[in-house]
Amino acid sequence: MQSFRTELENPLVEKDIVDLERKIRLFREGQIHEEKFRSLRLARGVYGQRQQGVQMVRIKLPYGKMTFKQWKRIADISDEYSTGNLHLTTRQDIQIHFVSLDRTPELWANLEKDDITLREACGNTVRNVTASPTAGIDPQEPFDVTPYADATFRYFLRNPICQEMGRKFKMSFSSTDEDTALAYMHDLGFIPKIQDGQRGFKVYVGGGLGAQPALAHLYYEFLPANQLIPTIEAVLRIFDRHGERNSRHKARLKFLLAKIGLDEFKRLVEEEWTALKSKTFEIEAPENEVAPLATTEPAFDSVELTNWYQSNVFAQKQAGYYGVFVRVPLGNIRSEVSRSLIEQLSPYVADDVRVTINQGLLLRFVKGEDLQTVYTILAAHGFAQAGANSTANITACPGTDTCNLAISDSTSISLELEKVIQNEFPDLIFNNDLLIKISGCMNACGQHSMAHIGLHGSSMKAPDKRVLPALQVLLGGATLGDGQGRVADKVIKIPSKRGPQALRWLLSDYDANAEEGEYFHNYYDRQGEKYFYGLLKPLTDLTTVVDSDFVDWGQTGAFATEIGVGECASVIIDLVATLIFEAEEKYDWAKAAFEEGRYADSIYHSYSVFVSGAKALLLDKSVNVSTQHAVIKEFDKQYVETGEFTFGGKTFTEKTLQINQNEPSAEFAARFLAEALEFIQRARSVREEAVATKA
Repeated sequence: MQSFRTELENPLVEKDIVDLERKIRLFREGQIHEEKFRSLRLARGVYGQRQQGVQMVRIKLPYGKMTFKQWKRIADISDEYSTGNLHLTTRQDIQIHFVSLDRTPELWANLEKDDITLREACGNTVRNVTASPTAGIDPQEPFDVTPYADATFRYFLRNPICQEMGRKFKMSFSSTDEDTALAYMHDLGFIPKIQDGQRGFKVYVGGGLGAQPALAHLYYEFLPANQLIPTIEAVLRIFDRHGERNSRHKARLKFLLAKIGLDEFKRLVEEEWTALKSKTFEIEAPENEVAPLATTEPAFDSVELTNWYQSNVFAQKQAGYYGVFVRVPLGNIRSEVSRSLIEQLSPYVADDVRVTINQGLLLRFVKGEDLQTVYTILAAHGFAQAGANSTANITACPGTDTCNLAISDSTSISLELEKVIQNEFPDLIFNNDLLIKISGCMNACGQHSMAHIGLHGSSMKAPDKRVLPALQVLLGGATLGDGQGRVADKVIKIPSKRGPQALRWLLSDYDANAEEGEYFHNYYDRQGEKYFYGLLKPLTDLTTVVDSDFVDWGQTGAFATEIGVGECASVIIDLVATLIFEAEEKYDWAKAAFEEGRYADSIYHSYSVFVSGAKALLLDKSVNVSTQHAVIKEFDKQYVETGEFTFGGKTFTEKTLQINQNEPSAEFAARFLAEALEFIQRARSVREEAVATKA
């Protein structure tokens, strides 16, 4: 375990990993509150599983990109620390499961040897920045969004403004108006545009799925590219200060927008401009310079290869080259298969593999003359199925296989649903306009809310009071393009074992009654929700259930609705003292940032000192408020107006909100740092006096 401390070249990374190791030890000793430790490890990609005592580790791949060397490193890591399986996610990450908490620092250190991070892959942070996997090779794109997604990832990684927000924050970059990165369902979504010869983005804000899905609002018709990073920073600062922190279910940006309105949100964002580190931020964005190849349209002599080519392959904007989508069932690929694919594919594809949002892979820059070879390699490994982006390829989260929140199975049933399509509707491998997605619960990790046919895990109670696994059926969702989307309607709940029959009836009805060229969501609108409720209603009859209906897909025992046991026991600790300790730790970060000349970072850390210290003292009076802004206001009421704290005639609000009234200069950073130190020293004294009085 000591070796990583000298092998890592990046001191920030080394500090991160050493800190994780230390915090794990302190947590084991009961010196860190369980909730605080959970927040810390989640921000480092370590997520509790349904199974007690083991972790899921999420590996952050910005815009889904990995080199062959990185892919091999992840495969080797999975062998050593996990089960040898790599799970590709809908957010272009890779997850490995059943990892010992105590080995996560060592695992992380080994990943970083090939520049792979866990930092902020989970938790109340800026999550993985996603992008269209075709970015850079899409014939329809105005320009390559990859450099902009990459700059966004790098700018906000470890950025003080987004380390401990009230909830997670998700961003995406689509390549074209087709919006394959789903701007409409992200906190911030970007679609590339060119206006008067200038690069920029159409911007959407406040979208999200989950139990209460919401479509994003149009924020800018055109935002110049050099305003991208400053705008994101200003939005994050407002979300951090005004976002909900007590009620997890109301803590996403979409709820803040619903609460204060888009116009007020914009006003608050504009107020932050003075305090931004950069008012403009230029991003170097060279286009791929690739010499065109002389080529002819490939022709194949087998049905399987022809179907694969027609459904999984497209011509890149670089003449003579092709992109190849790889269908990965359930997003699971073994480590030994990964290494074999790397070895055999590397001579024929670019060293730039992208994980797609439907849990597959995209191989890039394949020459036309090499397509058959690539197909042969994929087929030998079981990955040459046609229909990579079609109805036949169902997206599914891990569900009850590993997730604490899942209610019923979402993986084994996906394979059963795919069999229905393969055996009874084989032409759907060429249909990319009707998508099926399934999640293990309502939280929508499988993105069921925006599917044409969506399903999520649930339960039902039979007449004899036994509980059986169920599926909530949702219909009519869609990605419409250029930032527009539809949220699916909840139509009916059915027993899980009747899921294949439900799909059979839906597809047969659509096939028989849809008009020529009519999309499924338009057909749904024409027929109406009641029509589909009536179509599927016979499947809800629980008087005809049999014993096998009480056993979930992929299981052998009777179904029970239960959430997995947490991975660690609770600890009892003084939360107020913990918050004081945190504030002092943040002061140390502020001081270090100042000494390194990172004045904007120092200022934000100093601001956090004020907020954490004030929150601690408010808790000491049993006052618990839900936003940073409310903490500031309530501290004035409870401590300044009563005379317990004074700030030279100023309010606490005026003292702390200097953060958005001043340029991030060395002079202001020094003054704010000194004021933060004075405040936390006084806060500790007040706390110690209160403890002594109570004793």
